[in-house]
Order: sequence, then C-alpha cells, then structure tokens
Amino acid sequence: MSNAKEESVELALEGMTCAACATRIEKTLNRLEGVKADVNFATETARVRFEPARVDVAALIGAVRKAGYDAHLHEPARPIDHTAENRAARRDFLVAAVFTLPLLVEMAAMFGGRHAPLLPLWLQLALATPVQFVSGARFYRGAWKSLRGGGANMDVLVALGTTIAYAFSAAVTVLALPYHAYFEAAAAVITLVLLGKLLEARAKARASEALASLAKLQPRVAWVETPSGLVEVPVESLVKGDVFVVRPGDGVPVDGEVIEGESSVDESMLTGESLPVGKRAGDRVFAATVNAHGLLKCRATGVGARTVLAGIIRMVAAAQGSKAPVQQLADKVSAVFVPSVVAVALLTFVAWVAFGSLEQALVNAVAVMVIACPCALGLATPTALMVGIGKAARSGVLIRNAVALERAGKLATLAFDKTGTLTEGRPSVTRLVPSDGVGETELLGVAAALERGSSHPLAKAILERAEAAGIRPGLPEGFSQVSGKGVAGIVRGLPTRVGSVSFVSELGMHWDAGRVREFVDAGETVVAVGQAGRLLGYILIADPIRREAPAAVRRLRELGLRVVMISGDHEATARAVARAAGIDEFRAGVLPEGKAATVKSLRGEGGLVGMVGDGINDAPALAAADVGFAMGGGTGVAIDTADVTLMRDDPRSVADAIELSRRTVAKIRQNLFFAFVYNVLGIPLAAVGLLSPVFAGAAMALSSVSVVSNSLLLNRWRPSREGRSDGNDGH
Repeated sequence: MSNAKEESVELALEGMTCAACATRIEKTLNRLEGVKADVNFATETARVRFEPARVDVAALIGAVRKAGYDAHLHEPARPIDHTAENRAARRDFLVAAVFTLPLLVEMAAMFGGRHAPLLPLWLQLALATPVQFVSGARFYRGAWKSLRGGGANMDVLVALGTTIAYAFSAAVTVLALPYHAYFEAAAAVITLVLLGKLLEARAKARASEALASLAKLQPRVAWVETPSGLVEVPVESLVKGDVFVVRPGDGVPVDGEVIEGESSVDESMLTGESLPVGKRAGDRVFAATVNAHGLLKCRATGVGARTVLAGIIRMVAAAQGSKAPVQQLADKVSAVFVPSVVAVALLTFVAWVAFGSLEQALVNAVAVMVIACPCALGLATPTALMVGIGKAARSGVLIRNAVALERAGKLATLAFDKTGTLTEGRPSVTRLVPSDGVGETELLGVAAALERGSSHPLAKAILERAEAAGIRPGLPEGFSQVSGKGVAGIVRGLPTRVGSVSFVSELGMHWDAGRVREFVDAGETVVAVGQAGRLLGYILIADPIRREAPAAVRRLRELGLRVVMISGDHEATARAVARAAGIDEFRAGVLPEGKAATVKSLRGEGGLVGMVGDGINDAPALAAADVGFAMGGGTGVAIDTADVTLMRDDPRSVADAIELSRRTVAKIRQNLFFAFVYNVLGIPLAAVGLLSPVFAGAAMALSSVSVVSNSLLLNRWRPSREGRSDGNDGH
C-alpha cells in the first residue's frame, strides 16, 4: 500500500461456511487498489484498511457481494449476535434428523449383513428428498455463490458429494437398476454436517461471550442533574460535561470525575481485582463499574465511544479478529484445498471405475469429498484466539492483536522500568531518625511546617506523614525555595532549613557522613532538618516497592525469562530496589531518552525483549521492545499505545499475560496439528475405500467440534492470585 491517508472499517460478513470462503473474500478485497484486508472465519468479520482516494466502503461491500457473499458495516463495540445463526442451524438439523432417522434403520440392516432393502426404495426416496433439497438447500446456495464468484468452498464438496449419491440412488429406484441405493448415506452426511454446524455455531457464540458480556455491562440509563432536579435519561443522550448522580448499587453510566460525595466502587469488570476502590472528589470513575454504598455526584468526561469500556471492547474485538503468524500456513493450504480435493475425488472415481466397480467408485469419491471439508482448519486459530484474548480481557489484561499475543509467549528477556512498575511510583516517608534529645513529633512537625510552602513530591510525602500522625503545622514565615537543594524559612521564630544534608549544614551544624552513606546505600533519599544551627535529624524517603513485585519476578523466572530493571536513579538506589524485588541485573542512571537504546541493546544480546512501563513516559522504550506492557491502570493513552495493557497496577499481570499467551499458542498448534492430520489421514482412507461417506460425514463434523472444544478449554485458565489451572488442558 502507498503512504496515502488510510481509513479502516470492520465489515460483518454473511454466507461464509468454511476457511475457503474466508480466503476467497480476503483475496477479493485485497485485489482492490489501496486495500489491505484480514478476514476472520470464526468471528465472521473483515478488518479492512483502505485509501479513500482510491476506494470507498460501498465498493468494498460490492466486491464481497460480487464474490457471492454479503457484507455490511459493523461496529466493533457491538458484538455480532449469533442468535439467528443458532436458530437457523437448529431448524435445518431438526428437519434433517426427523427424515433421516428412519433411513438409519436401513443402514443398521446393511451393517448387519442384510443386502435386500428393509424399507421400500420409493419410501427411502420420499424420506431423503426433503433432507437433500430442504435441509440441504443451504449447501446448494453456498456452492452456487462460491462457484459464481470463481471459487470453491466446503459447500461445493458437500453439495457435489451428496447430490451424486442421491442422484445415483434415485436412478437405481426409478430405473430399477441392479445396484445398491445410497439414500441413507446422502441423508446421514447432510444431517451430520448440519449437526456439526449447529455445534459450531453454539461454540462460536461461547467463544465470543467475553466481548458480549463486556458490551452488556454499561447501564442503559443515567440520573442527570437538572435545574428541576434529578431526571432519568438514556445513557446515549449524555454529553461531556453533564453532571450525573450514581446511587448506591447502581452502575456508573459513563466515564467521569467525582465532584461530590465519597464511596467505594467495584472496578473488577475493568481490572479483574475484586477489592473495591475508594472514591472521593477529584477521582476518576469508569463506565460499567458499580457504586457500592455512598452517593456520588460526577461530571462526565468520556461518553459513547470515548469511554474506557468502549475502548476495551474495540481493542478486544480487533485482537480477536487479527491473525497470528502461525496461521499463515493454514491460510496458504485453504487457498488451494477445495480444488485439490475435487481433483483427488475425480482420480479416485476414475481409478475405482478402472479397477473396481462403478458403485465403489461413486461411494469412495463421495467419501473423499465429505471427509475433506476444511472447517477444522479454518477454526483452528481464530477460535483459540477468541477464547484466549477474551479470557485475558476478563482478567484485566488487554492484548492488542494476535501478533503481540504470539510474541509474548516467545520473550527471552523482560525489562522493567523501576518507577511505577516495580515501585508504587510515589515517594513516602519510610523512617524518622531524630537526633539525640529530639522526638519524632518535633522533627516531623518542624519539617511539615516549612514544607507547607512547597509543592515538591518529597514535601508532599512529609505532609502526608504529618497528617497521618495528627500533626497540624502552621505556616512558615519568610519562606524561600532553592531549586535542587531544599526550602528555608522561619518556624516558631527560629531559622529553619529542610533539604539536602549539604544545604542544611550551611547553618553550621555537624553531621555523620558515614551514617548518611548507609541511608543512601539502602536506597533511601535523605532529607535533613536543621533549626538554629542544630541538626534535628533525618527524614528518610523512598518510593516503596510494590508488595507483589518479588512474587512477579519469581514467576517470570519460573517461566524461563531473564529479568532486568532499568532506572534513572543512581546506582545505590537502583541496587536496593533490585535486591528487594529479587532482580540480579539492573541498569542505573538511564535517562528517559536512553531507555529505548537500552532495550535495543538487550535485544542485541539475543532473543525477543519485552518492556514493562507506565504507558506514557516510557512510550519510546515500549515501542522499541518486541512487546510493550503498559501498567497504565486502563488510561486511554495506555490502551491506544501498548501491545499489552495491564488494567491493574500489579506486576504479576505480566506473568499472567505471558503464561496465557503460551497456552493460547499451544492450543493453536494443537488445533492445526489435529486439523492437518485429520485431512492427511482421512482423504487416503476414503480414497482406498476404508471410510464410508456416513463415517466421513461424522468425522468431519466431529473434527470441527473437537477443535472448538479444545480452544474452549482455555476458559479453565486462572490468573495466579486466583489459583492456577489444574493443567489438564493439553498444555
């Protein structure tokens, strides 16, 4: 594609019956100038990037229709409803089953050694006809559309194979020819294929449950504040800036900022974390989260498609519809599969006519066409992706696309930014070290009084500690701030300084250099407090390590990854944090602009490299990594930029994402293996006469169901904090 401006749309597709259909539509769209399309058989969608100057949406839909299928615009935030598909599949199967059941008596008699028909041939003809042309009408329609579009799909195989068996049997009945009739085989094949379609439709619906459940979470109405009081309005009518009220037990209708009230909110649908989150004025709330007890008044900040929930749904839908590199082989095979099978069936027919009988030639050629339907091949990758990515979303891990999912499982090295990932990201007072004869309350009170005039993060940490201790300091006099050193002023009538040891010591006091070095080596920032030539003591401040960090590092090592920490702090602080987290390797003194270069150097040492950051100031490093993990707490920036967004600020989620990635890719490989082996073994067996059309139909139906069922086993996976899966899922 050129460098012209591009747009993207998602099309909902109708009429696909197998992987060959998806391949056909994809090729048709990609032939258009300025178009790049990816078609997903399991989700029945096409993600299309195109250049508006060369082609428009109407042309895209027209191309799909010309290929024999139908398409319309689809909003990713609205999952496709499989109800109609399930209803149609159930109706067709039940009609076929009712008329096929009596014919199974004939089949049982044949297997029992009886050669004369148990049911009159005219009755068999009457029973088989509605199965062939009513229940089986969908195969004729699909085959006609496919052939008209210049391709061949599964419907061609089923329609061709069963029509040959039915027509041959009808000729035997009407012309009283001396051959066996195969009405039961044609009807049973159609019935079994329809059963497979029914089970397939139900399984696809289950695989997309994660997306559907997310879409159903947002409330339909909101209580909006108006001059006349609270009014209930549809959530779609809210605009940015509206003031709405969330009552206890109600869901939050849109994203907003709390302007009044205090409560706790259940955000488990976003983060997977079961504990409620406290909310007060100034805090953010998100659509579809649930207010626990207090009344909250909020101002809307994100509505409609601009809520975090809508962004998550779009991202999950796009990821489920993307293609993993491992699927490329399946796509290449599907492109030539049906024509190759028809050729093999023709060769089988000719060979059996030459060396056997017309009857054997017919039966074996039909069996080849039925056994070879490539549904399992088309479902192998997308169903595993749908389940895996959906399961990750429900666990608070958003994976951008299938490429990121596959790469995450192959990572050799994982680099952590220190601040905000391994640590809390905000400094807090760890210790108070008063001088002899000075109490902790006095030390903290003097420092807090002076720091009330500062907005520095260290000042905020001191004031928070003072508030927690119940200290209410007054305002200082003559306040001044010296950048990079500290603050000075008059507290209780005495000259006071708070800041670096060198700055405070200018008041003429003595300090213990060895003791200060011990504090620094422990990774703590030393804030000295001096007043009227006397050292009152030290306040030690550090960015506390997350309590989950050591467990996260242990899990990553168990998964075989090399873990490295990158920090802009000096070496002593970086070493202390790395030691506390259980990390042996670290890079200290790395400026923000140097983090990307560090990631590239790690890649040069071998293997794929992942980077874990906060999703905003670490953006260059995240982009430089093979997989970027953003612990952004679900912010829009994180969702839009990272390969993997961790909705909860818990480094263990990185290990969860990697473990689920490996399990999903393992499922894909298992599915592809079984699908290929099934066809590789099934076609020769049918060609040499060891597989009847009925058994071929049953095997074909069961193969698709087994692939989808194997993918659904991923639902048994659980994040580590909720207990590991029992491992009986094939991984």
